[in-house]
Amino acid sequence: MAEKDSNDDRKSELEAFDDSKTGVKGLVDSGAAKVPRIFIHEQNKLEHKSDSGNCQNFTIPIIDFQDIDRDASARCEIIDKVRKACEKWGFFQVVNRGIPLNILEEIINAVRKFHELDADVKKEFYSRDETRSMIYNTNFDFYQASAANWRDSLYCVMAPPPPNPEELPAVCRSVMMDYSKEVMKFGLTVFELMSEALGLNSSHLKDLGCAERLYLIGHYYPACPEPELTLGLSKHTDSGFLTVVLQDQMGGLQVLHEDDWVDVEPVSGSLILNVGDMTQASLFS
Repeated sequence: MAEKDSNDDRKSELEAFDDSKTGVKGLVDSGAAKVPRIFIHEQNKLEHKSDSGNCQNFTIPIIDFQDIDRDASARCEIIDKVRKACEKWGFFQVVNRGIPLNILEEIINAVRKFHELDADVKKEFYSRDETRSMIYNTNFDFYQASAANWRDSLYCVMAPPPPNPEELPAVCRSVMMDYSKEVMKFGLTVFELMSEALGLNSSHLKDLGCAERLYLIGHYYPACPEPELTLGLSKHTDSGFLTVVLQDQMGGLQVLHEDDWVDVEPVSGSLILNVGDMTQASLFS
């Protein structure tokens, strides 16, 4: 009976938080000095020190794409690096990838501006209706996870088909469209390299439809009053074909490699690619 009461209490807390439609940012803005129980990761309190990315012997591969079209020899070297990174890591960091730096900076700033809008403006986008092309909320698995993560997120299906621009927040509408076009082009390049790394025609993955879908997620991690009790992002694996992560100078991303958590050192203007479980399992096993 006590367990049922506890579950009921937790459900009520989750619903009350969600009904506010102000997210974690709303808690911070209200002056919260304590982390609410629904965000506390009990296991994290026990494992915080041992999971802290203490491996100094590894670093994820950094691949320079600058000479990708210079000549066949340079392209082969890049393809070989991509193949090894996919086989051994599932992650790699790309520099000189062709996406204008100003667009990368603008998308980061635009997502931040959205999350820092007045709560009443953001409320109209707050939803858990996954049929909408664009939504804002706290944790996609808010009601399923054992503990919520300390973050808010903006989600948008950018392709296919592209969203109606009027459905996007005005503060980030234009750059979301520009950024998405650049990422789609970059994605085609990556899928060509991956196809060639497998000894296939360069258009193989494209022809399978792997480069057709783009899902943009803009996470926001407000300052936390008790960071030792919660997480911004739990350890997890991704099933998507390709995840592009914008990295700024703050860092914080870790990758599990050979049973060690490896800190991903930020490289200004770089992109971090996550190959994803599905691609890794089906193409590189």
